Amino acid sequence: MDPHLLRTFVTVVRYGSFSAAARELGYTQSAVSQHIASLEADLGTVLLFRRPVAPSEAGARLLEHAGPLLIRLDAARADITRMAATPNAAVSVGASPLAVKPRLPAALAELRRQHPRAEVTLRVLSRQAVLDEVSTGALTLGLVDGIAAPSDPLRLPEVAPLTGVVRAAGDDELVAALPSGHPLAGRKAVRLVDLADARWIDAPEAGLPLTQLRANAEFGGFRPALACDGTDVAALTALVAGGHGLAVLPRPVAEAAPGVTGVPIAEPRLVHCVEVVHAGDLDGPAAGLFKALT
Repeated sequence: MDPHLLRTFVTVVRYGSFSAAARELGYTQSAVSQHIASLEADLGTVLLFRRPVAPSEAGARLLEHAGPLLIRLDAARADITRMAATPNAAVSVGASPLAVKPRLPAALAELRRQHPRAEVTLRVLSRQAVLDEVSTGALTLGLVDGIAAPSDPLRLPEVAPLTGVVRAAGDDELVAALPSGHPLAGRKAVRLVDLADARWIDAPEAGLPLTQLRANAEFGGFRPALACDGTDVAALTALVAGGHGLAVLPRPVAEAAPGVTGVPIAEPRLVHCVEVVHAGDLDGPAAGLFKALT
């Protein structure tokens, strides 16, 4: 399969429109139609229904493969480009919302002190976006957070190979974030199993995904009462304070939120941790920042 045709296919599905995909890719609409027709001829099946534009069953299956394939191709290009490139003073950092801990601004301040001419960019993204953009070279370093046992690494999604995956210093205690007037808010500690049937807020990017809770607690429950999309941690804690559901958060985040009380989780023993990831060798300002973070 020609990767150019595959990229066109993914873009048409994402926009649900041949004309919108053409604008995004800089092609004519007829060129986009020809790309899709060529891909369908190559695979011998219909991939897209035209009115309305939607993937067929075969197209939906191809879409599952297409994302990882294109990421790996972009990662390969970025890896070779890095090998041929001269050292770059620009450092781009991506972080999931809860990975932005005090160590990050302190490390950035040290970077600016040692390399005052360095161009530094920080982007707050979803965990998957951080990993994808580090893999493809769009980010120099990435920080992703999650739940783990104190001595265990995070269970990161499979993406293109990452050269460095190192635990950042300083794990945080996990707490059940409750409205301050909640009956359990006065407890010294709670067991996660006792909260499994509570009302939960499903905020997989702003908070800690309920899927991570289930995987680490190794029991069911944690049914969402409300879904919250996006990376706004303040919006999540406001929903908790308003009684819309519970969340599990790092203790410093819960303690800083108005109207929220954080009750430590006694069982199972889990912590909130951050891992720093990069692809390829680091030098100059990026190497110094990596050292400061880890």
